[in-house]
Amino acid sequence: MKNSNYKIPQEVLDVLIGLEGAGFEAYLVGGCVRDLLLGRKPKDWDVTTNAKPEEIQKVFKDSFYENDFGTVGVKTRSEDETLKVVEVTPYRVEAKYSDKRHPDEVKFAEKLEDDLKRRDFTVNALAAKAEPWKVVDLFDGQKDLENKIVKTVGKPEDRFSEDALRIMRAVRFATELEFEIDPDTERAIGEGADLLKMISQERIRDEFSKIIMADNASDGLKYMKKLDILRYVVLELEEGIGVGQNKEHVFTVWEHNIRALQHAADKKFPLEIRLAALFHDLGKPRVKIGEGRDSTIYNHEVVGARMTAQVMKRLKYSKKVSEKVVKLVRWHLFFSDIDIITLSAVRRLVRNVGPENVWDLMKVRFCDRIGMGRPKEQPYRLRKYEAMI
Repeated sequence: MKNSNYKIPQEVLDVLIGLEGAGFEAYLVGGCVRDLLLGRKPKDWDVTTNAKPEEIQKVFKDSFYENDFGTVGVKTRSEDETLKVVEVTPYRVEAKYSDKRHPDEVKFAEKLEDDLKRRDFTVNALAAKAEPWKVVDLFDGQKDLENKIVKTVGKPEDRFSEDALRIMRAVRFATELEFEIDPDTERAIGEGADLLKMISQERIRDEFSKIIMADNASDGLKYMKKLDILRYVVLELEEGIGVGQNKEHVFTVWEHNIRALQHAADKKFPLEIRLAALFHDLGKPRVKIGEGRDSTIYNHEVVGARMTAQVMKRLKYSKKVSEKVVKLVRWHLFFSDIDIITLSAVRRLVRNVGPENVWDLMKVRFCDRIGMGRPKEQPYRLRKYEAMI
């Protein structure tokens, strides 16, 4: 694979040139190399080197070092004179992971190979010289990029035992990149899923949010279900698996929820709307009475709002995000028959959900509608309701 046409920022090149000019090795490493090879714009630029932290700081006077992992922040200016920080980390190896998340000890290494073999997945264990462009690929990461495979570096059992959050990261990368997970890696995830109990809810939340924010968010949820890790994140969603609905619906509760989420992703809606779309019918399995087309699901929005509040608290989302998502779930089932509804009823809804949230509530309703298999998100009735708002 070849470097994409995406331009490496000058401030990153300056750091690489500065280290090499001082006699050290310097490489781009990890996700930025992966993204360049895929023709994507990297979100972050990471540099690795055989220089130790104090040596890096001697090369770059305007820098800081405030962590236990050797990463030095180098302050530099972009081409438009904006202040930037480029993170530079020495080659390192990591000792035993007693808590299944953080290494008990970090040691600096002398060789790039030692640094790359500690990384999680082959597609992230890539390093590159910038000028001239030359990729260092010790674990067939480029081959896995071409085959669209997420595969661990070395034995998957070892990688997940070291850091159980990699279980979530495997799903996240497969979702974001639209890749498949290698069969051996999949097997190890299934066997080691219980390790997620040792990971903080904040860390799990962050990976879950990234999955939700992917373009193919519903695929990520399907992967989590397939690999039996959904129960460690949002067990409540599993209650809807195989649960049929009434005559208004053709899909099970589970299928309906992830279809609603996917419509939110297709529309590039923000996190709060995507979460509300996914959770909006969370309460249905608990209130359902009867079977078949004439079953009832009264008050599912009230029960679902309580369940959503518990999920958001457990995953430690911020108060602001949690309150908004709960409101959207609570009021998503507003009455919208424009032949009967009055303006005072519309005003009541606006007060209940808040003027700042009412348009997002409409978006959740559109996701709900598409999740039911309807061809249009905004039929005349909802367009008229918007006009009344």
